[in-house]
Amino acid sequence: MNPLISAGLSARRGGTALSVNVNKVALLRNTRTLGIPSVTRAATLALQAGADGITVHPRPDERHIRHSDVMELAAVLQDWPDAEFNIEGNPLHNLMDILATLVDKGLAPHQCTFVPDSVGQSTSDHGWNFPNDEAALEPLIARAKSWGVRVSLFMDPVPQAMAAVRAVGADRVELYTEGYARAHGTPQMSQVLSAYTATAEAALREGLGVNAGHDLSQDNLADFLRVVPGLAEVSIGHALISDALELGISATVKAYLNVMYRAGGHLGGLA
Repeated sequence: MNPLISAGLSARRGGTALSVNVNKVALLRNTRTLGIPSVTRAATLALQAGADGITVHPRPDERHIRHSDVMELAAVLQDWPDAEFNIEGNPLHNLMDILATLVDKGLAPHQCTFVPDSVGQSTSDHGWNFPNDEAALEPLIARAKSWGVRVSLFMDPVPQAMAAVRAVGADRVELYTEGYARAHGTPQMSQVLSAYTATAEAALREGLGVNAGHDLSQDNLADFLRVVPGLAEVSIGHALISDALELGISATVKAYLNVMYRAGGHLGGLA
């Protein structure tokens, strides 16, 4: 088993890992039947440029990432022993079946991120609610962990919920950062950031790892990294792939790594 499953990249390296979400590459590919752009090629370019991992969020309707993409990416990641594969999704929909298939093939991802999105939802827009979701989540978390997969819960910045996250068995939280992204550059930014800081501190006190994602970009990432403590991983897709339309994937990944390095969040050095 890959030793990064339990420890995580950040625990080995120090600093914050960059996981590139390739959903939007699949969304563009699916508009035609030509098979381009290639999801696996995009992931490979990101990893070659220094990304620490790849994230996908397959939804039941396969409107972007398909079941076959997950299998192919899992195989690609076998050639990158220092990189992580993170699969997001709702464990009450299709996520657990995907995980079970990967486990059966000996391709278990390093991490799964449980997200409470509805079937037809265009994008994730809220975290899990405690105590309402505890009973449904606990056995699913236990099942994923029995497969050797680290479990992260997608959460709003609510400090008082972190003890419940730990009690239900999760290993990490992924802080839902759309609220921060909207507030960035406004007079409300400091107040909004304080909620994320308090939540990260509460999570760390409970022994949880802290991830973050949603609408993070080159414009707002550094300010978040400088203030929010203990970030193990940021997962970035929409803004990064949008930037890549101008710069290319390799140059864009390096640009994000440089932003993180200058903010003190990525210790790998300038890409």
